[in-house]
Amino acid sequence: MTGSVTGPVTGPVTLNEADLIALGRRIGAVLGVGDVVLLSGTLGAGKSTLARGMLAGADFVGEVASPSFPILLTYEPPEARLPVAHCDFYRLESPDEAAELGLDEWLTYGAIIAEWPDKGPTWLARDALSIHIEIASETTRALTAAAPNAWKERWTRITHSPT
Repeated sequence: MTGSVTGPVTGPVTLNEADLIALGRRIGAVLGVGDVVLLSGTLGAGKSTLARGMLAGADFVGEVASPSFPILLTYEPPEARLPVAHCDFYRLESPDEAAELGLDEWLTYGAIIAEWPDKGPTWLARDALSIHIEIASETTRALTAAAPNAWKERWTRITHSPT
């Protein structure tokens, strides 16, 4: 990685696409039932790239599409190690529209990766790993992260793992 991601609040750290995927793999490898990862940032910054890495880290081997149009895509065993809901709230007019997705129930048996969380339900932010990505240059991204207590130990392992 061209930068390192450490501590409870980080950044900005400059990463290229391969770094984003590698970081995503490490996050996905420690993703568990009840976990929420919030991905925010500018359009085209790499939120879906990081999510693809997370799903690969959760042992999903297939193609990962962007949920921009369907709003929710799910990945479940045996194709993935655990059920993961990948959401993109960009097109929602109101956070209330997300209620129809059943995300609160999803957390009882799986994890959620949510893009554009500011347009989704506010309860998702509780104990969520929050990652913000901005475009630094044509090939690099600036990443900041906030890891709450629920993620503290895992975040330390994630950020101190070799790529």
